[in-house]
Amino acid sequence: MPASRFLTSDDIRERFARAMSAMYQAEVPQYGTLLELVERVNRETLETDPALAERLAAHGELERLGAERHGAIRVGTARELAVLRRLFAVMGMHPVGYYDLSAAGVPVHATAFRPIDDAALARNPFRIFTSLLRLELIESQALRERAAAILARRDIFTDGCRESIELHEAQGGLDEEQAERFIAEALETFRWHRDATVDLETYEALHAEHRLIADVVCFRGPHINHLTPRTLDIDEVQQRMPDAGMNPKAVIEGPPRRACPILLRQTSFKALEEGMCFAGERQGTHTARFGEVEQRGMALTARGRELYDSLLGEARHRTVDLDNAAHQRVLEEIFADFPDDEKVLRREGLAFFHYRLTEAGEAAGRVESGNLEELIERGLVLARPLTYEDFLPVSAAGIFQSNLGGEHGGTYAGSANREAFEQALGAPVADELALYAERERVSRETVLKALVG
Repeated sequence: MPASRFLTSDDIRERFARAMSAMYQAEVPQYGTLLELVERVNRETLETDPALAERLAAHGELERLGAERHGAIRVGTARELAVLRRLFAVMGMHPVGYYDLSAAGVPVHATAFRPIDDAALARNPFRIFTSLLRLELIESQALRERAAAILARRDIFTDGCRESIELHEAQGGLDEEQAERFIAEALETFRWHRDATVDLETYEALHAEHRLIADVVCFRGPHINHLTPRTLDIDEVQQRMPDAGMNPKAVIEGPPRRACPILLRQTSFKALEEGMCFAGERQGTHTARFGEVEQRGMALTARGRELYDSLLGEARHRTVDLDNAAHQRVLEEIFADFPDDEKVLRREGLAFFHYRLTEAGEAAGRVESGNLEELIERGLVLARPLTYEDFLPVSAAGIFQSNLGGEHGGTYAGSANREAFEQALGAPVADELALYAERERVSRETVLKALVG
């Protein structure tokens, strides 16, 4: 089959993201309410801040804002994770970053499947945060063995999904009809099922060990447990959620509000309690699915992350049991030590930037100086922060915990195992800092070659 007939991975990813969002809105109507709220806040923010609107438009960020989503799933076995890697590869999504959530009392480790190059991110930056259950962290051997046996019996992929993945791998792409079949079949892996695969007693035993373990083990597949739109003002969304009929988590996770946003801020409406049917026709409830909101800032260098982590560590001891308003005030006080000016962040090497020629730079011809800061000052080169495309382990754990009944545990602390995760995945995970550094390096060398030669 001619390669020209194949849809691009960007096309397939965009269609899949739309289909998943439609499915989740049908399953969780409150998520549709959240989308409406975020769209309204974003529109009002752009109307009141024309400079922001102009900057986003110039950087191509407006086009991706409304389409941007990330979701999260949790799988139970290495076999499931390995097939998911192949499934996401069809959509040009690669495993980036290793996240150990056991340090926060959540018995999983994870990666994020996402696009990695500039063009793909600009087209559709859809991401799926994918966690693998760590059965070895379950203290009870009997419970561990029971969970493993349950997981061994299930297949979370349809035959059609496997066939579509294999077809893509064999011929190097999918045509229109094949892509539509792939999307329809792949969605079944992420669909919600009200019928549990275990009896109520087994569910309650796993639930008592950790709610997340029950969520992973007791169902037909890794139902999407949340989808996340991107907002320009997460504080406003948090404040308006109750009036829109949503119960927000107690605090916004991540850094405080800043003139120059950094990394990632997240909040959510709390998980919904949903009726379930267990084996033996027993009725019960399960709480897992919610709606999340994120506000993305600039990606930080290793030096910037070190400063961020240090300040966050200090804040953690002073924000216990505070409401959101007090929590944010403490964060703002502590993060006063983190520069809040793009020029300073760039010159001190705290954040990653993308460089491009201005119109004056394109018309300048050759120049003598190869000093990038001087070229920026002369108006020949424009530097814009690279958007942070990844996640923060502490924030992810905070979201998980707030939607798992507020549990906090330290029984799993200090058990990161990247090697085991990559073995289960069947591939190494990319280093997110290296990806940002490479994107910055290429843009810097491109403008210097154009101006200096």
